[in-house]
Amino acid sequence: MIGRLQELWAQRKPTIVIVIVLLGSGVLLGAVRYRHRGPVIPTVTVERGEFIDSTHLHGEVKALKSVTISAPADAGELRILTIANDGTHVKQGDAVVEFDKTKTEQDLAQYQSSLRFTHADIEQARAQAHLTEEQDLTAVMKAQFDVESAKLDASKQEIVSQIEGSEAKLKAADAEQKLREAEAKLGSDRAAGQATINNKVEASNKAAFDVQRAERALSTMTLRAPSAGTINLVTVWHAESESPFKPGDQVWPGAPMAELPDPSTLNISARVDEIERGRLALKQPVKVQLDAIPDRQFTGTIAQISTLATEDYSGGWPIPRNFNLRVALDQTDARLKPGMTAQITVILDRVADALSIPVQASFEKDGEAVAYVWDSSKFREHKIEVGVRAGDRILVARGLKPGDRVALKNPTVKQ
Repeated sequence: MIGRLQELWAQRKPTIVIVIVLLGSGVLLGAVRYRHRGPVIPTVTVERGEFIDSTHLHGEVKALKSVTISAPADAGELRILTIANDGTHVKQGDAVVEFDKTKTEQDLAQYQSSLRFTHADIEQARAQAHLTEEQDLTAVMKAQFDVESAKLDASKQEIVSQIEGSEAKLKAADAEQKLREAEAKLGSDRAAGQATINNKVEASNKAAFDVQRAERALSTMTLRAPSAGTINLVTVWHAESESPFKPGDQVWPGAPMAELPDPSTLNISARVDEIERGRLALKQPVKVQLDAIPDRQFTGTIAQISTLATEDYSGGWPIPRNFNLRVALDQTDARLKPGMTAQITVILDRVADALSIPVQASFEKDGEAVAYVWDSSKFREHKIEVGVRAGDRILVARGLKPGDRVALKNPTVKQ
C-alpha cells in the first residue's frame, strides 16, 4: 500500500507542485489586490486651478421703460372677446384686445331713444307753456278791461245815486283784485312752465351725455397698440389666482392688461438679503442664465443696489426686508422679454492656482473641518482649513494636496 502511494507521488509530483504554486500565487495576488482595493464610496480628486468666489441670486427680466395698455376707465362692464397672445409682435395700430360690444350697443340704442323722447318732451312742454301763457295773458287783458270799465262807472258817482256810486266803487275794487290775481297767475304759470322746460332740458342733457359716453365706450371696445413692439401680457390677481387675462374674462375699468416694453431698456431685477448686500458693489461682473433661453449665457454688471431695505411681499411670511438689485446686460437677444426668470451669479473674487473641493467632501468633527483621504487601502482623516465657500465648492487653504482622493460621504458612518 505504501509502495503504491510512493509510486503515485512519483508519477504526479510535477502536477501537484504546479497546483501548489498556483494556489500560493492566487493567495498572494488576492492579498495584494485586497491591500490595493478601491474605495466603495464615491470620491473626487483634489485639483489645483482657479477658484471663483461667487454668490447666486434669482431674478426676473424687467423693462425700465414700457407702455401699458389698460382697459377703458369709463366703459362700464367689459368682457374680453379676443386678446393677443403673450410674445406676439405687433405693429402700431394693431388690435391687442377686443371687448364684447353687445351690452354697450344696447345701452347706446336705449340712450339714443331716451334722447329723442326728451327732445319731443321739451317741445311739448314749451307748447303747453306757450298755450298757458296765452290764456293767462288773455285773462289779464280782460281783467284790465274790467278794471278800466269799473273805474269809468265809479267816476259817474256825482251824477248817479249814492248807492249806485258805492256799488261802482266795489266793482272797481273787485276788478282790480281779479287783475292782480290774473297777473299773479301769469307769473306763476310762466315760472312753472319754465321749470318744467328746464327739467326736460336737464333730462335731455343727461340723455345726450349718456349717448356720448356710450359712443366713447364703443370706440374703446378695441385696444390698439400705440407703437410697434412685443406684447407682454400683465399678470394680475383675479379669481383667486395670478394670471394674465384671457378671452371670456370680465375686466374691471382701468385694469392693466398688456405692456409694450422698450427692448433697449431690458435688465434683470433681483432681491438680495442683508448679509449678501455687504459683499456686493456696483460694476461687479455677473453671469446670467435665463431659464427660457438655456442655450445662451449672458454677462453683465451690477448697475444699481438700493441703499435702503424694503419689504419683499413675494418672500413668504413673515415678510422679509431686503434690497433691490438691478443688472445691466452686455448682450441683447430677440428672445428676451419681461417676466422671464433668471439665475444670477455675481463674481466676488478670483483666486488663481487654488485647491478646492466640493462642499460634500468636507465634514465637521469636534468643531473642526476634516476630509477623508484614500491611501490605497483605507480612508485617513485629514484636518483642513477652509477658506471661503462659493456655491457648491469650498476653498481649501491647508490640509490637502493635488491628487488626493477625498470621500464624498463620511466613511466612518455605516451606510
